[in-house]
Amino acid sequence: MKNVGIIKENFDLAHKLTKLLNLKQLNIVELPLYNSVQINSLVLSAAKEIQMGGQQAVVEFARNTKADQIMVIEEKAKIYKSEILFGGKLIKISIPENENTHDWILEISCQMLSSKDLVMANDIRSRELLALAKKVASTNVTVFINGPTGTGKEVVSNYIHNNSSRSESPFVAVNCAAIPENMLEAILFGHEKGSFTGASQSNKGIFRAADGGTLLLDEISEMPLSLQSKLLRVLQEKRVTPIGGSKDVEVDVRVVATTNRDMIHEIKEGTFREDLYYRLNVFPLRTLALKERPDDILPISAAILRKHNEKDQSLPMLTSRALEVLKAHSWPGNVRELENVLQRAMVICNENTITENDIMIDNALLSTERNLADRIQSGNMVASA
Repeated sequence: MKNVGIIKENFDLAHKLTKLLNLKQLNIVELPLYNSVQINSLVLSAAKEIQMGGQQAVVEFARNTKADQIMVIEEKAKIYKSEILFGGKLIKISIPENENTHDWILEISCQMLSSKDLVMANDIRSRELLALAKKVASTNVTVFINGPTGTGKEVVSNYIHNNSSRSESPFVAVNCAAIPENMLEAILFGHEKGSFTGASQSNKGIFRAADGGTLLLDEISEMPLSLQSKLLRVLQEKRVTPIGGSKDVEVDVRVVATTNRDMIHEIKEGTFREDLYYRLNVFPLRTLALKERPDDILPISAAILRKHNEKDQSLPMLTSRALEVLKAHSWPGNVRELENVLQRAMVICNENTITENDIMIDNALLSTERNLADRIQSGNMVASA
């Protein structure tokens, strides 16, 4: 767990920042009381930096605590500003006095201090899901994650891998919907040289590539029936037979499967094997649509803006009113739709500040929602009449 040292003197927002960092599972060390503890990042206010004698004095203090990152937060500034200096070793953030942006800027600060595999989850329902995922990560059972498209099924899969004993081994993902049926078997189980036209050399396949680690079978419901029986055998026997091969090869792989479909319906329709479903569905997890976890919109938005921001440039500020607009939308396209909206906002915003006027939500989708709501309402009125 990463240690973040905070000097709370002359720092009004220190308590709020500490609470948010704890939420993201970082260990907080209060300085200078425990300055003998090695920390990874040092956080202090601009007022404290001045009191300590300036930037060089702070650098010396950080060097003594062996911190490799410094964050200086200026409170009650005239304008918002964020500077990323020396490849992220020094971060300076200014919080405007006259704008209610504390939550946004503190979220940005926390993400800059956190590890790269941080999952953006502030909503209580998402935190409960991650707690369950972390618990199952300590085992080797197969996990089946169901949820709408764009709700973070692969993110949860990565989280399980990163918190498991297999974290130092490969995490390999294959999208079963994106690979032609005639190639999927060879990609999964491997093939020998000359086993089919075009097989100019042997390939060990994804199962063996993930040996010792985790294999994500994304959109497993799209796998053809002809291949499902072979996958079932591999899961049962923990052995794969390459195409054209005569010997089975043992594999030690933890499988995580995902889908956005109703699997019971797929079984009834005859498109998915019931025995394979129960072999995969050892520990089921479900991701929620974005509209069901509005408190995740802030951290996900911050992560998206960081992702699309040019290296070492000041991150855009999202005003409180803009965030309200984002939270009020139903997000039928989930995180992918949110990402599109924020990319548009980055293009049209002025002075590095995204306001409610910069939030351009797809009118076609909004019209569809309104029409559907009107039809439902009309139907209810007719029924009641």
